[in-house]
Amino acid sequence: MTNQSSGESGEKEIIGLVPCPNCGKSLMQLPKNYPLYDLQCTGCSFRAQVKTNNSKPKNEIFGAGWDIIEKVLKSGFMIPPLIANFKWAEKGIEKQKIIFYPFIPKNHLKKRILPSTARRANYKMFNYVGLDELANFVLFEK
Repeated sequence: MTNQSSGESGEKEIIGLVPCPNCGKSLMQLPKNYPLYDLQCTGCSFRAQVKTNNSKPKNEIFGAGWDIIEKVLKSGFMIPPLIANFKWAEKGIEKQKIIFYPFIPKNHLKKRILPSTARRANYKMFNYVGLDELANFVLFEK
């Protein structure tokens, strides 16, 4: 499964498992390649970025392209809220934890550049870092 297909299935999974953290109505996917956000609420103005990880919850996860987030930050806008969908197996039992991070300060983004051997050589990206230090809400756990 590619990162993109894993991300899309993770978004659909969240839609089926959790309501909007703001108003409780249903979430829906935004169009593919929509800038900054992956999901929005069907009833209020809530939007969020989604990252799916096939691992236990961890403090650093891959983000996305640096250029768009850099423009957002330079314009004075806030970093979009993050919903992290962690999935892993423990002793043969499938586990999952969906965590909502409503506020991500700038110092919790770490810029990185893909190596020259990568498919998108020298592409600027970022990681979310220090997630364990951020206020969060568990939206779903099994």
